[in-house]
Amino acid sequence: MTAEVPERNDVRWGTIGQLSRSVHDIAAAEAWYRDVLRLPHLYTFGNLAFFDCGGTRLMLSAGEKADADSYVIYLRVPDIHAAHRELQARGAVFQAAPHMIHRHADGTEEWMAFFGDNEGRPLGIMCQVPPA
Repeated sequence: MTAEVPERNDVRWGTIGQLSRSVHDIAAAEAWYRDVLRLPHLYTFGNLAFFDCGGTRLMLSAGEKADADSYVIYLRVPDIHAAHRELQARGAVFQAAPHMIHRHADGTEEWMAFFGDNEGRPLGIMCQVPPA
């Protein structure tokens, strides 16, 4: 007796549709993500606030598990140095200046810089710089 092997259907992945992050204070988080990051605010419903990140939806939810977050949301930017200057001017506090974290075999560089949101949890900006 042999076990039946199900037919293989390859999953076709698309872009990320939504990221979520819990927050302590939805009104303060909504204001910070809107005014400091200037992410387009889609809507707020109860203790949930939604923003557009270039086609990926960011959902902020107020709740008791806000301390459990241990992940970073990475936001792509076309010019990491310009984004760093602009975000600092708006009040974002960075851990360090943008820096190269990796050089790919084709010479493309990965650059990142990290800062905290209004509750001090990590966010990053990232940029790929093609070889000169």
